[in-house]
Amino acid sequence: MSGAMSRRRLLALGGGLALTGGLAACSSPLASGLIGSQPDTADVIFWNLFTGGDGANMVVMEDRFKKTHPGTSVEATVLAWGNPYYTKLALATASGTPPDVGIAHLSRLPLLAASGLLEPIEQAGLGELGVTADKFTPAAWRKATVDGTVYAVPLDTHPFVLYYNVDLARRAGLLDSGGDGLVPLKGAQDFLAAVKAMKTAGGAQYGAVMSITADPSTAWRYFSMIYSGLAGPVVTDSGTRIDLDGEAVQETIAFMQRLTGGGLMPGNLNGSGANALFSTGKAGFLFDGEWQIPSYRQVKGLRFDVVPFPALLGPEPVAYADSHALVVPRNEARSRARTRDAALFIRSLLDNSAVWAEGGHIPAWLPTQRSKAFLDQSPQRHYVRAAFDARYDPAAWYTGAGSDFQSVVGGTIIEALAGRLTPKGAVPTLRSDLKQFTTARPPVTMK
Repeated sequence: MSGAMSRRRLLALGGGLALTGGLAACSSPLASGLIGSQPDTADVIFWNLFTGGDGANMVVMEDRFKKTHPGTSVEATVLAWGNPYYTKLALATASGTPPDVGIAHLSRLPLLAASGLLEPIEQAGLGELGVTADKFTPAAWRKATVDGTVYAVPLDTHPFVLYYNVDLARRAGLLDSGGDGLVPLKGAQDFLAAVKAMKTAGGAQYGAVMSITADPSTAWRYFSMIYSGLAGPVVTDSGTRIDLDGEAVQETIAFMQRLTGGGLMPGNLNGSGANALFSTGKAGFLFDGEWQIPSYRQVKGLRFDVVPFPALLGPEPVAYADSHALVVPRNEARSRARTRDAALFIRSLLDNSAVWAEGGHIPAWLPTQRSKAFLDQSPQRHYVRAAFDARYDPAAWYTGAGSDFQSVVGGTIIEALAGRLTPKGAVPTLRSDLKQFTTARPPVTMK
């Protein structure tokens, strides 16, 4: 993409966020960018979207960089998660005043790269600092690559995982001989039997729970994980072609309904309900992202562990996942010194990503992933395999974290989980969902 972006293209990049609403929440670096003044309040300007425990961990990592690079200042700005963040990043970059380093989900990378908003990693000098493919989880590095060019440095993999109540698992006979972990499970029948054993172990109301009602992104993650064991991406050709496998959809929905329809798992449950049931020992398994681990650690008396999902449908396990990554937004006016400082900052965050892992995330940087600082963390070390089995959203301009795509398709999955759609009926509904995206005009040309 060259030249100034049109207003329509900017809004499309951010998922349709109203321009006036987006600017109302802007921080001073963005506001100054829109009137043409270069923000130079620090040597490295860093934008991210982390609050809560993740935000606190990121501050620790930033402070470590400042301590080891005392002559280099960092200004970190936290912006609203989701479409507002990506809209502001696009606006600032198009106006020539982006941050030096930003956070992006790898599921959002195809559009950012195609829009010309990012510097290729090679041009940012990161290779000279040892930031090379052989030091990253392969799945994350592949997702950071668009049309043969690497545009992002993966910081983590955050997969959809299987939580289990240790005490209920023991009563259900689901712990291994050493009592240290869950017995191996493989295939649909093994898994269904384990969920049933959890429910009948004593004290449990359900074998498993998941946030369903009004949580389409979680529903999409759950469906995508199971479906991907049987078939490829639901859309291909950069999101312009529907490749939905009808038989795989029916098999996936039928499996999911064996859990909800059979009473092993509620078909309607909100996030707080799932939290309450799992926290109080009324459910043996919880299906959720690993980012919930810090919350459950605070529950007094709850003994839980976390593992990757086993192979369910299909021969190999699949982990639905996304990754936070570090990007260098394009800025022709950025000096060589600022680019070097940005690269040093990124390398420092990688080296300190054991701190980041405390929030549940699996470090993508293999030196950290294999370090004692990470391997001493439990349950994080128990689901590292999920990072290698990671399956991301299909590559398209409309997919990714917090997207309308996840909301629409996930909404259909919610209907199926509630029993309001049959496996066969889900197929045309999903095709209709996908058609509204595959036939929409992309904001930029996608290869």
